[in-house]
Amino acid sequence: MAKSIIITGAGRGIGAATARAFLDAGYRVGLIGRNEDTLAATASGHENALVLTCDVGEPDQVEAAFARAYDEWGRIDVLFNNAGRGSPARTIDETSVEDWLDVVQINLTGSFLCARAAFAIMRKQSPQGGRIINNGSISAHVPRPDQRPTPRQSMPSPA
Repeated sequence: MAKSIIITGAGRGIGAATARAFLDAGYRVGLIGRNEDTLAATASGHENALVLTCDVGEPDQVEAAFARAYDEWGRIDVLFNNAGRGSPARTIDETSVEDWLDVVQINLTGSFLCARAAFAIMRKQSPQGGRIINNGSISAHVPRPDQRPTPRQSMPSPA
């Protein structure tokens, strides 16, 4: 049986490249993102791709996406939490509360919601278990001028 992975932010960049690599390796890949067209482009030519249009910051959408993947495959082996966004470089006093909350909703709450949904499935599946990978930003280690911190930049990583 092919292993399965769900990748958030799978419509472009690191997420799309990672999805294609896992598809080429024979995995069943759930592609999560807000833009169905970019997800379809990532999935193009791969029969094991499952497009799951979803805003990771919305609990009901996340639950529905993971439930659909579980219904299709019967298990989820890996979650690659990759969805995230930044904002224009500005100092903290120039950053609006709305912009901050939007970044937190996607980068932090989205990672939590997806990990929570994946964990619930991984705990009940047989054989039990799986892997959850949280992708962060280089800015956690190499800050840039006038860039305010984003939630995943300040999250501790395990030793």
